[in-house]
Formats: sequence, structure tokens, C-alpha cells
Amino acid sequence: MEGGSITKPPILDGTIYDYWKGRMVAFLKSMDRKTWKVVIKGWHHLVVVDKDGKCTSTLKAEEDWSKEEDELDLENPKSLNTLFNDVHKNMFRLINTCIVAKDVWEILRTIQERCGC
Repeated sequence: MEGGSITKPPILDGTIYDYWKGRMVAFLKSMDRKTWKVVIKGWHHLVVVDKDGKCTSTLKAEEDWSKEEDELDLENPKSLNTLFNDVHKNMFRLINTCIVAKDVWEILRTIQERCGC
């Protein structure tokens, strides 16, 4: 029988979703509480702020982000990387175009709960 690992959660292959979900939640939380929060709360690309301090609809270029903005943004890529690497290649095909970890989580949840896996 295969045991657990604190460094690598199980691979979601379309079966045992509840087992995978529980382990993945614990794994993401253990990385950093912010890493899990971005999965449940979502992430939005930074936008340009005008001279009056109002947000515009223009996306801020990543090369223009401050150090603080870079650090705040890190959680979404960490979560995406973890989720992308802990699904079977057939499951990956369903999520590989996602850029927001919450979207990945919701797609996997919806598919798995619909099929009753």
C-alpha cells in the first residue's frame, strides 16, 4: 500500500477525487496560507491606476510591477504549478489554458462531482 508524502500530493487521475481533494487542500495550505487562499478567493491581474488613484481597465505590464506587487502575485503561479503537476495528463488537458488557480480548482471540482468519481 502506498503511503502519503509531505512533499508531493497524489495525482488526480479521475478517480478518488475526495481523497485527492483533502490531500491537496492540506498540501496547498502547508505551502503557505496565501497559496490556498488564492485558490478559494481567486486572483486578478493588476491594472493601471490613473493619476487620481482610480483603477483603469488597462492591465499593468508585469515588468512594471513593484517588488511588493510581484510578491503578492506569487501565490497564483505557485498554486497553478502545484495543481498542474498533480493531475494526470488526461485531466491536465482540461485545465492547461487556465491562468487562475481558482478556475482550475472549480473545473476539477465540477467535473469530478458531476461524474461521481
